[in-house]
Amino acid sequence: MKRVINFNAGPAAIPLEVLQKAQEEMLDWNGTGMSVMEVSHRSKEYEAMHNEAQDLFRKLAGMGPEWKILFLTGGASSQFFMIPMNYLFGGRKATYLVTGHWGKAAIKEAKHFGPFDVLTTENPDGTFTRVLRQDEIKIDPSSTYVHMTSNNTIFGSQWHYWPEVGKVPLVCDMSSDIFSRPFPADKFSLIYAGAQKNLGPSGVTVVAIREDFYNLAQEQAKLPTMLSFRTHAENNSLYNTPPCFSIYILNLTLKWLLNTVGGLDKMAKINEEKARILYQAIDNSDGFYCGPVEKDSRSQMNVVFRLATPEMEETFVKEAKAADIIGVKGHRSTGGIRFSTYNANLVENVKKAADFMEEFRRKHR
Repeated sequence: MKRVINFNAGPAAIPLEVLQKAQEEMLDWNGTGMSVMEVSHRSKEYEAMHNEAQDLFRKLAGMGPEWKILFLTGGASSQFFMIPMNYLFGGRKATYLVTGHWGKAAIKEAKHFGPFDVLTTENPDGTFTRVLRQDEIKIDPSSTYVHMTSNNTIFGSQWHYWPEVGKVPLVCDMSSDIFSRPFPADKFSLIYAGAQKNLGPSGVTVVAIREDFYNLAQEQAKLPTMLSFRTHAENNSLYNTPPCFSIYILNLTLKWLLNTVGGLDKMAKINEEKARILYQAIDNSDGFYCGPVEKDSRSQMNVVFRLATPEMEETFVKEAKAADIIGVKGHRSTGGIRFSTYNANLVENVKKAADFMEEFRRKHR
């Protein structure tokens, strides 16, 4: 069996232990004589696993029972319109902190539903090289919520502090760094994340809403049934058939984080070490590799850098693939190189990648 070192940005690597468990249970899950993909989502076996995944999510996040955990479809991109659809009505407004591509995508959808202020670090050429400083964040206290993206997968920046926004509810797209580190749940009113980076496979999006913020959502009768948070919360995300297999792998991944890794504090130390190794390889390359992001905004999840020419970058991607290191080509909108070092990528893999970088530099400088 061949296993490569997978730095894809998403769908991304899944812990080997999780894949092996799923393989073991593929034909007979939980003694049912069926795959989890064949079991009714109305069965007691499925519902127990579904509820366990919610409880595991709360436990890892440090959330109490006042948090509603929803398993939805449509990716984080669907939350770009579901959140304003559920909250921007009756003259309400919002504030968006835009520090990358997906923040821009969120405001593109929000404009269909209500007014909002935008605070951004976008450069004149359309790139982003840092997150906002606290002194740049001025929030209209009448805002219904403040929206932020904690990690920017394309441009390789990340918030290393959580902004103070007064008493306004804070909403966060954590798709690409959720559970890579601890975070203060009590600072947030809603968080969401597509699973395909740190939580498991594509197909399920986790939305966590604190009860006080949930109570501000639009009435169910005034929205399309499937686009109302109330529909999914009142039916335990079982109003229709959920993405059962994706939720099953999510469940196994959460157990891996809790039991094998030992929780988010330990995961954070592992991710800090991985980032240190790669950024050291960039900074010690005498300019051969150039990281465009300001150092205090560098992402620990998506390490991006450039080489002297696009042609050299193509050679890097080609030779990396020959060395069984895949998924390192930067996003099509930016070019360059990107290592996505999500939770399932072990320190050992990152060390091999750094060794490859040094070997490539010696060969091509």
